[in-house]
Amino acid sequence: MKNKQIIFTGGGTAGHVMVNLAIIPEFLKEGWTVDYIGSKEGIEKELISEIDGVTYHSVSTGKLRRYFSKENFKDPFKVLKGTLQAYQIIGKKKPAVIFSKGGFVSVPVLVASKLRGVPAVIHESDYTPGLANKIAIPFAQKVLATFPETMDYLPEEKAEWIGAVVREQLFTGNRARGYKLTGFNSHKNTLLIMGGSVGSKKINECVRESLDSLLKQFQIVHICGKNNVDENYERKGYVQYEYVQDELKDLLAISDLICSRAGSNAIFEFLALHKPMLLIPLSRQASRGDQIVNAESFQKQGYARVLEEEELDKHSLYDALLQLKKDKLDMKEKMTQFRSREAKQQVIDIIQSVAK
Repeated sequence: MKNKQIIFTGGGTAGHVMVNLAIIPEFLKEGWTVDYIGSKEGIEKELISEIDGVTYHSVSTGKLRRYFSKENFKDPFKVLKGTLQAYQIIGKKKPAVIFSKGGFVSVPVLVASKLRGVPAVIHESDYTPGLANKIAIPFAQKVLATFPETMDYLPEEKAEWIGAVVREQLFTGNRARGYKLTGFNSHKNTLLIMGGSVGSKKINECVRESLDSLLKQFQIVHICGKNNVDENYERKGYVQYEYVQDELKDLLAISDLICSRAGSNAIFEFLALHKPMLLIPLSRQASRGDQIVNAESFQKQGYARVLEEEELDKHSLYDALLQLKKDKLDMKEKMTQFRSREAKQQVIDIIQSVAK
């Protein structure tokens, strides 16, 4: 292929970037010129800027709010501005293909790609398509799904099920490094608690309210979100981080159990690593309910237990984690029966086949 130029897009949360992080290095190895279009202040800018060889471009973008705000009236103009910006970037870079992971920053990019006649591939991680992807699907040539059930919600002529794309570096975690980072040891179960890339106020509060009881059962790594570390809760066996990236593989290596939100990318990574999970999905009041469906699917298959946010308090959290500890061997056995397909290479092959 003569034109080995590609633009990636996607952002708003870490989940809308992780698949891109897994795929971008492979394109760089094959000599592609890689650009990324994201928002000005989203987490994608921080994550992508750390990759050598990728040029990052910021565009204006809207945001889906499930509450009244005067910003809702401004968003169409932001999307229009972002579309014009993306149109200019695509015209200058002349990519052979665009790959989108979703999030509202991807909408103006996909519209601009259609206007420029550049083929685009969308990846949908969740059980049901998010609103941004629903808007963007008409502008794409191909839509890839993680859950086989998602195919029922996608246009048949564009859709293809590829399974979960898992970052290979997560399999390279080192237990010795993990224990050195945390000061923990192998004599007690380690619990990794994650509230998503921006953290969860309620999960953080419940963890800290039940901390003394939890520490009798577990060593705890708590990834609590930006500006959410609280030094008042420093304890032996309890380590807090705002956010981790390179260290995550080593922290996962020492983790026996996971307590997490139910974003699709994350839970499939935990599944691939055979980590029993307690999932606390975002409520329908705070989201479109995609995490609830993700969590229910994993619980049905025996990979996880689910605690609804409406039922979450320090007592229910402690009880659910204690039950997870009891169930972990059965869960791990079920997880070993899961066979992930070679999804990453399949995505790469599809992107290259769609490229102009």
